[in-house]
Amino acid sequence: MLYYFFEFLEHKYQFPGSGLYQFLSFRAAVAMIISLTFSLVFGQRIINYLSKLQIGESVRDLGLDGQKEKTGTPTMGGLIIIFSTIIPVILLAKLENIYIIILLITSLWMGLIGGIDDYIKVFKKNKDGLKGWFKIIGQIILGIFIGSILYFHSDITVRQKFKASDIAIVKTETPFAPAEKAFVTNTPLIKDNAFNYSNLITWIDNSLINYTWMIFIPIVIFIITAVSNAANLTDGLDGLSAGSSAIIVFVLGIFAWISGNFVFADYLNIMYIPQVGEITIFISAFLGGLIGFLWYNTYPAVVFMGDTGSLTIGALIAVIALIVRKELLIPLLCGIFLIETLSVLIQVSYFKYTKRKTGKGKRVFLMSPLHHHFQKKGFHESKIVTRFWILGILFAILTIVTLKIR
Repeated sequence: MLYYFFEFLEHKYQFPGSGLYQFLSFRAAVAMIISLTFSLVFGQRIINYLSKLQIGESVRDLGLDGQKEKTGTPTMGGLIIIFSTIIPVILLAKLENIYIIILLITSLWMGLIGGIDDYIKVFKKNKDGLKGWFKIIGQIILGIFIGSILYFHSDITVRQKFKASDIAIVKTETPFAPAEKAFVTNTPLIKDNAFNYSNLITWIDNSLINYTWMIFIPIVIFIITAVSNAANLTDGLDGLSAGSSAIIVFVLGIFAWISGNFVFADYLNIMYIPQVGEITIFISAFLGGLIGFLWYNTYPAVVFMGDTGSLTIGALIAVIALIVRKELLIPLLCGIFLIETLSVLIQVSYFKYTKRKTGKGKRVFLMSPLHHHFQKKGFHESKIVTRFWILGILFAILTIVTLKIR
């Protein structure tokens, strides 16, 4: 809203300073400041309101140190992150931008699903919360929506770089071909790095290219569901999920910036995505909300994000990665999420296998997800979280390095 207001002032009256709002970098900085300020100033009020409603966490007794002290800590703190993100975006972003619309809908939809889950846990006294398959259905619906928009919407285009031979033929001064609907993504570590999803089906018959959506949309559903649930699994220690997510979102902000910038995209040999730079506003606000939430969520936490936060955070990370065509980097960038998820899969699979073979299930880890394994080994919660953050920073650096390693 402020964007349109200052745009009006600039064009109509040449009001001093109003032109600043035309600059993406300025709006991104202001979005982060507003988001961070909102989460810090109003975060405590939201926590107090949650406490007043007796929206406290019911902690299962897993025999972990400090676990009983967490009982009654307000949950649904993900609302702080969601509000801190949406408010600056509405104020500062171009709301007609299709990518902004996608991210706002993702925030509200997954926030609703996570909120229902937390409501059932707290008010219905059901520790299991929303049935797992209800969450999956909600994530599938979101995946179908996002996948369909990314595939069919006319505003979602890319501009790939010409090959040297093409430039000679068309005699163009620009290194990029005209904008086109192309179902491609950047492939890391490969010089000619554009991978077209249609290749997954056209090897059978070239005429099947019109059915690429039947491959693309299920892939989008899988990515959103996997990352959303992985973020949910990671949310088990104070500050672990929020801190790890902040590192990931920061890197995605870099990707959005360079993918939407003609010069940087050319220099780094990646596809240029028209209009995608606008999501830098959303990412800046999202990052500010996560950092502000950490003020209250670091050990000892006075609020938990609940599924309201964790499911939303994971879904947003997945959708942003898909928008900037960096979804193939998710296993590396979201390495903490991947490790946590694999620890659960390994633990459950091995337990079932040994129980079927010997009649008694055995475990690989003392407890899963992996952060609980280290708790069982006697590491303090804050030390585990800090070391996971350090690993997350390492994964983030490696992810950024892939931009230049071809």
